[in-house]
Amino acid sequence: MSRYWSPIVDTLKPYVAGEQPRIRNLVKLNTNENPYGPSPKVLAAIRAAADDGLRLYPDPSATVLREAIAARFGVQPDEVFAGNGSDEVLAHTFQALLKHDKPLLYPDITYSFYPTYSRLYDIEAVEIPLDEAFRIRLADYDRSCGAIIIPNPNAPTGVGLSLAEIETLVAGHADAPVVIDEAYIDFGGETAVGLISRYPNLLVVQTLSKSRSLAGMRVGFALGQRPLIDALERVKDSFNSYPLDRLAQVAATAAVEDVDWFETCRQKIIATRERLTGELERLGFEVLPSQANFVFARHPDLPGVEVYAGLRAEGVLVRHWNKPRIADHLRISIGTDAECERLIEVLKSLPPAAK
Repeated sequence: MSRYWSPIVDTLKPYVAGEQPRIRNLVKLNTNENPYGPSPKVLAAIRAAADDGLRLYPDPSATVLREAIAARFGVQPDEVFAGNGSDEVLAHTFQALLKHDKPLLYPDITYSFYPTYSRLYDIEAVEIPLDEAFRIRLADYDRSCGAIIIPNPNAPTGVGLSLAEIETLVAGHADAPVVIDEAYIDFGGETAVGLISRYPNLLVVQTLSKSRSLAGMRVGFALGQRPLIDALERVKDSFNSYPLDRLAQVAATAAVEDVDWFETCRQKIIATRERLTGELERLGFEVLPSQANFVFARHPDLPGVEVYAGLRAEGVLVRHWNKPRIADHLRISIGTDAECERLIEVLKSLPPAAK
């Protein structure tokens, strides 16, 4: 620490992003990136915007993008908030909507930015344990609270809740904001956006990083009734009026509008996920039922850190956390069929206990 730091800095435990190593011929299955490129219409839109000149500031309201998102989801443009990746959208959400006199609730095994933001914004939070099958139990959230945030499907487990369960959660906490983080919803879940018109306490957050292959552009968005979006805009405009550059806005708009490309790519990923799940189970792995573009798996006879190290030594990178309850699990992103075949090939070469 330094004597020049503000007091809060020494108390923070920053979020640790997935590794982005520069290793040739690496099979990279650790950060849930889409193995297929973005729509050709995205690349054309970026080229046109660059040719048009970057000397001007971008639209601070991302109007065209918000209109495209609104049309896609059947809401009004003023019910859409766009930000620099869903991480920024979530950061503004924590500050604008989730700090109250009563505690914020979220799962104990979940997206690790939640506790990071809670510490950063001095939000009292209570972690609600997942059950033995790593599922969210709605009954455990039936308590007094200031707000709730959950990913659906959950990360890193990939396990999802049904739309009926989400509605039960939202309806049961009418006096508290409920945020549903749908970063992975397009790979098997059912979005809660259709509930927004009936529930003024519901905010749905999504990203274009996963199902639309724009992780490198950093675009996320939230949907909710106007008062919730107004709160996010007030925080955003007190922090950075221009979070989305001109290239990001046109790229995201093209990605949202190209439904055919989106459907084709996501169906490929879903099909590969099901094949990979079967292959892992044939090798003895226990694989949680996933609705995401990754699987969460463990082998009953070999520590997760050893499997992780064995894969890495052969140029296959997956995600491992040395944390209680999940230290033996690996989160494996869904790559191309060839990348997943290489993963299985390496796993078969590991010591007998892993077979």
